[in-house]
Amino acid sequence: MIEHTGVAVSDYKRAKDFYLTALAPLGYELKRDYEEYGAAGFMEGGHTDFWVMKKDKPQPSHVAFRANSKEAVDAFYKAGLEAGGKDNGAPGYRKDYSPGYYAAFILDPDGSNIETVWFDPALEK
Repeated sequence: MIEHTGVAVSDYKRAKDFYLTALAPLGYELKRDYEEYGAAGFMEGGHTDFWVMKKDKPQPSHVAFRANSKEAVDAFYKAGLEAGGKDNGAPGYRKDYSPGYYAAFILDPDGSNIETVWFDPALEK
């Protein structure tokens, strides 16, 4: 079980603003803001489990968030684009991943691949 994870970012404020907008449709809120250290923690469901951390040379990474509905995946994708993210896969079923795997992908300002996925119970086996 993962307790928390995060991505390294080059511009703390830009990343914090991006994730505030992009993760809002998934129920995430800013919980910890350590501007002096360039770190921000986001909470959903009572636990701060996603962090952004300022680094001099961040390397792109991949994080997938689970959504509660198809609509939340769609809203994440729209919010991520509006926040300055780049399309890396529009919302849709990824049958090559698994039956019922509905996901969207956004590249954050540092090029990290941020995914949100919902598992359609009508199509899961």
